Amino acid sequence: MTDVIPAASTPRIPVRGGGLPSDSTFPVRRIYCVGRNFADHAREMGASIDRGQPVFFCKPADAIVVDGVVPYPPGTQDLHHEVELVVALGHDAPIGVLDPADAPALVFGYGIGLDLTRRDLQAAAKAKGLPWDTGKAFDHAAPVSEIVPAHEVGPLAARGLSLKVNDTLRQQSGLDQMIWNVADILRELSKLYALRAGDLVFMGTPAGVGPLQAGDRFVASLDDLITLRGVVAPPRAPG
Repeated sequence: MTDVIPAASTPRIPVRGGGLPSDSTFPVRRIYCVGRNFADHAREMGASIDRGQPVFFCKPADAIVVDGVVPYPPGTQDLHHEVELVVALGHDAPIGVLDPADAPALVFGYGIGLDLTRRDLQAAAKAKGLPWDTGKAFDHAAPVSEIVPAHEVGPLAARGLSLKVNDTLRQQSGLDQMIWNVADILRELSKLYALRAGDLVFMGTPAGVGPLQAGDRFVASLDDLITLRGVVAPPRAPG
């Protein structure tokens, strides 16, 4: 078999700790995202809170950014930050609907990330009842920290996430405020997709989402355990 074009490389995220070699990486297969998983964020977006059915959307795997440099994307005047816990799956899920008790065994580790959103494009799509893809699934839309093995993170309910932009606190919440926890979300995803090793799940954002401009510096944190630092760069020239 001969490829007619060069095959794209698999996006990879650095892995820290766990007794692994220092150059270990996590190859990314898919990125699933959860919408409206914090009640305060759902309210600030004018959405109702429905515990019965989470909202899912996807980003392309090559949307990840691991060096912290995010070019301001084209087609928008209203780029927004959404800080989120990132779950990295290290094992395939069994066939069928996942038992929540089996969910922890699928998780390799955790990171912190930003679900960047072209809010004006998302709002226009929502108003017309159209999909959100242009607002969510674009180049450099998923900055993410290194992945830390799950056993080094410990119980999630005791952890908190936060985001500072230009040294000003924008978002902060305990993970115990998520409407659906990791096991809940993996079960719901298993009803729709075949979950596989290499999948990432962005778990939703708390209130405080807001705009980013070229030149803004951001620091996203999971307590003092995991940190993602970055900057919004000027738009890239075409070509």
